[in-house]
This record gives sequence, structure tokens and C-alpha cells, in this order.
Amino acid sequence: MATNPFDQQQAIPGVKKIIAVASGKGGVGKSTVATNLALALREYGKVGLLDADIYGPSLPRMMGALNQKPTVSEGNKITPVSRYGIKIMSIGFLVEEGSAVVWRGPMLFKAMDQFFRDVQWGELDYLVIDLPPGTGDVQLSLVQKVPVNFAVIVTTPQNIALIDAKKAIDMFERTGVKIGGVIENMSYMLNPVNGEKIQLFPRGEIASYLESKKIPQLGVIPFNTSISLGSEAGIPIVESHSTSMEAKSFSEIAKKLTFLS
Repeated sequence: MATNPFDQQQAIPGVKKIIAVASGKGGVGKSTVATNLALALREYGKVGLLDADIYGPSLPRMMGALNQKPTVSEGNKITPVSRYGIKIMSIGFLVEEGSAVVWRGPMLFKAMDQFFRDVQWGELDYLVIDLPPGTGDVQLSLVQKVPVNFAVIVTTPQNIALIDAKKAIDMFERTGVKIGGVIENMSYMLNPVNGEKIQLFPRGEIASYLESKKIPQLGVIPFNTSISLGSEAGIPIVESHSTSMEAKSFSEIAKKLTFLS
């Protein structure tokens, strides 16, 4: 008799809620959103941040932790890097930034298992997991290994991005993971001269789609060069400009997430 792979799920000791941040495609700012959401969630408890993008890890740079390394204690347990009061783990701490990770599925699954079982996360109220783009091995490994409380989908306004966001939503629905909501990133840009909203991308059908699916829009994040500059410098905008409109948007989204079970 075939076993149900989802029967293998095991909670991560000490971790109360697991939030998966996902997108159907790259280039929508998913890692930037995951980083700033994790920082915004500090107001509501202890937070961990796991970079599950094995082939393209970016969180060590975004969190200003490129020169830090996790340590290994007795029993081969890994102590994650700590930055801005958040515990962080990424394959990027273990390989050179310019080196490719050339792994097949089995090695990837083993790495994911180590991130969940061999990292000393301690007591966390929230573990934010930054997933790679798409709906592949990492996503499937995640939902099979640990109980994810909900997924947050990141997209940009245009239909070409919505097409792939729908695929991410479909994958999580098929695997029994609740969709916590959608974040529309780079929704618009404010003209610095007159404050007028500039639509960087053609506005698609995201609003009608979310309404038809009864999926909440958690918030919109405007495009601002300070966000990308902060990510490059390793000081995310929630940390560097905590009173900015963008940081407040992340804080409002984080507050909404705390009410989700």
C-alpha cells in the first residue's frame, strides 16, 4: 500500500508558525519582501529566516551577513547566523557567493532536511521561508517535510506575472497549504516632483482574480530605489528607514499575518 508523503511531516521543535513566501516566477522581488516581512514580524515575537533558494541564495547579502558563518556544535547541530535580531540560515553561508550549487534532487532534499532538523532554531514565533521561484522540488520537499501554516504569494501587477502567481497558488492548494494572501510588489512609483502615481507595469486582472478566489490582498508595496539600495547594502528598508511609507506597508502586512492561524 502506497504511503502518503504528507504523513512524513514533522514540526520543527520550538517553531510555532511557518510562513512560506513564494512566487511563480523570478524578478518580482520575493526575497526582498521575505526579508522585510521577517524584520517587520519582530514586533510580534521571535523570528527566523530560512533561505530555501538553494541555487540562488541572496539573503546573506540582503541581510548584510556575507562575512558571517554558522557554527557547528556537538552533535553536528548548526547554530544559525544572527542579524538584526533574526536567526538566519542559507546555503549561501556555506558556499562562495559566485560558486554554483550543482545538485540533483536527492542532495537538495537532504539539504532541506538539514535546514529543518539540524539547525538550532530555538524558540521561534515565526519562521519565514524564502522559496525559490516556481513550483519545483524545493516547494514539494517543504510541504512534505514540515507543516506550513500558510503561504504568502508575491507578484507584480501585470498579467504576465499573475499567470505564474496562479500556478504557485494552485500548487499550494493542491498540497493542502492555506494561502495567507497575495502581496503586490512594485505596484507603482511615486513621481518625486508631484507625488503622482506612475504605473511601472500595465495593471492586469489581479484584483478580479483574488476576488473570485476569495484570497486576500495583504498589501501593495510601491517601487522605491531605497528598497533595492537597502537590499544591496545589506540594510533592508524596514531596518534602515523604519518610518518610511514602504516600511509601514510591511508592518501593516506583518500585523495581518499575525492574525492568520
